[in-house]
Amino acid sequence: MQLEKTSWYAMRATYRREALAKQLLDECSIENFIPMRYEVRIVCGRKVRNLVPAVRNLIFVHTTPSQCRVIKSKAPYLQYIVDSSSGNKIIVPDDQMRRFIAVAGTYDDHLLWFAPEEVNLSKGTKVRITGGCFEGQEGIFIKVKGARDRRVVIAIQGVVVVAMATIHPDLIEPVED
Repeated sequence: MQLEKTSWYAMRATYRREALAKQLLDECSIENFIPMRYEVRIVCGRKVRNLVPAVRNLIFVHTTPSQCRVIKSKAPYLQYIVDSSSGNKIIVPDDQMRRFIAVAGTYDDHLLWFAPEEVNLSKGTKVRITGGCFEGQEGIFIKVKGARDRRVVIAIQGVVVVAMATIHPDLIEPVED
C-alpha cells in the first residue's frame, strides 16, 4: 500500500467559522494555519486589541486527501478553494506555505492583505530579503495600493497576497528564476 502525501489545501470555512474549523482540526491533530492580524476596537470606551482573521473564512489545512475527506464529512462548512481557470483544488507547495506562514504568522501591524486580482505580480521583481526580521524570505518587489513605496509581497496563487512592511532597499537582493 502506498502512503498518501500530505499537502497544504487552501479552504474556506463558510460564515466565519474558521475558529470552529481550527478547533476541530486541532482536536484531530491536523496541522492548520489561519492568517491573523491585530484589530483595535473601542469597547465600553476603552481600546481593546484583539487577534482576528486577516482574511475572513480562510484556513490552510496540511493533510492527506483521504484525511481531508474525513474532516470535510465532519465539517460540511469546510470547502476547498478552487482555481477558477482549471477547476482544480488549490494545493499550496510546502516551501511557498512555509514562507507565507513565516511572514503572516508574525501578526505584524504593517502587513497589507490583498485579493489576488488586486495585485499584478508580473510587474514586480523576484527578490530575497537579506536582513531584518524577514531575513531569508523571498517574494516579489512591487508597488501595491495603499502604500507609498514598493513592498515585498508573498502570494498564494488564487487565494491571497500579503505585502510586508517597508523594507530598506539595502536589505533586498534580486533572485534569478
